Amino acid sequence: MPNTRSVQINDHLHYIGVNDRYTHLFESMWPLPDGISYNSYLLDGGTKTCLIDCVRVHSVNEFMRKLDEVLQGRPLDYVVVNHMEPDHTSSLRTIKDLFPDVKIITSKKAVSFLEHYYDIEEDLIIVGDGEKFDIGKTSLTFYATPMVHWPESQVCFEESTGTLFSQDAFGGFGTLDGAIFDDQINWEFYLDETTRYYTNIVGKYSVQVQRALKKLAGLDIKMICPDHGPVWRDNPGKIVELYDALSKQETKDGVVIIYGSMYGNTEMMAEAIARSLAAEGIRDIRIRDISKTHLSYLIAETWNYKGIILGCPTYNVGLFPPMGNLIQTLEKQKMKNHILGTFTNYSWGGGAEKKMAEFGEKSGWEVLETSVDVMGAPKQEDLDCCAQLGREMAAALKNSR
Repeated sequence: MPNTRSVQINDHLHYIGVNDRYTHLFESMWPLPDGISYNSYLLDGGTKTCLIDCVRVHSVNEFMRKLDEVLQGRPLDYVVVNHMEPDHTSSLRTIKDLFPDVKIITSKKAVSFLEHYYDIEEDLIIVGDGEKFDIGKTSLTFYATPMVHWPESQVCFEESTGTLFSQDAFGGFGTLDGAIFDDQINWEFYLDETTRYYTNIVGKYSVQVQRALKKLAGLDIKMICPDHGPVWRDNPGKIVELYDALSKQETKDGVVIIYGSMYGNTEMMAEAIARSLAAEGIRDIRIRDISKTHLSYLIAETWNYKGIILGCPTYNVGLFPPMGNLIQTLEKQKMKNHILGTFTNYSWGGGAEKKMAEFGEKSGWEVLETSVDVMGAPKQEDLDCCAQLGREMAAALKNSR
């Protein structure tokens, strides 16, 4: 009788991951409208069996049914822990209780995590960067990828099939709805969620991602098995190219306008700027209300677009609080290759315009000369200044091509 829960990838590898359609916020921060998968793999080395990464503990029952289905009564000899984040390791304690003789293969930096998270100190096999370890008739070679995206992170490579087990690297948000392989899915559906995953979770470590990509470039990779998202068996180069572009912070020739508006006046300014951009031939324009759009999506769009225009009212002599939160986040994201424009509004005393200017100086981005600050409702001359800001952004984008 064929397996009904697991998915056979090749003669000695099975997918035994699970879908999470219940968690609303990944890491209690990032929205999951389409859920997320936690991927795990069972490698059969003939004489030895090896589990590569685990799943979040709240899905452990389904996970164990899939594991038992593939093992068919055989012992589990090894568990590879490539990354210690609990969405991949919180079921590890259950595995150790059910298979007390199992050995855990991991990096030296993961040892303290194992002790403090799960009180596991024994049966550890520590592997170093570039070290090969035999799994029966096959083997895995381990490569350290620190800060992609935790300090203990590593990947492993099975040379005989060219399979890279990449932990969180090359992953994305979204459940796997029936299909698990890249040649079975609609990639356009996953593209935005993969980009949002990268910019939200991994983006600030883009320098380390570039280092990891260079380290792995010499491997003959035929398939990528990440811990989230589809398995790349048909065209692994596609996800590598996307991560390369995102980590190089290559930006689109368009503009995202993010505004906050308590009574509609700042929104009027945003609309005037957008109209001016369109009149100048900018075709890709996005307007986002910061009070309605989650920070997760704003991070992804600011990462993607070369032109960023931020606007908000003064609030208690400073920035409108949601805009202040966004700007603090952007400072930590270490984004590059952007052009910044700003506009502000106030009722009796300013302050937001100064905070915007301070952010512009810290950002390292190109900052437009025109910055619009309006008292109360914008008059025609104010809207004309907004139009000028749009024209300056359009000219700066054209000059940057």
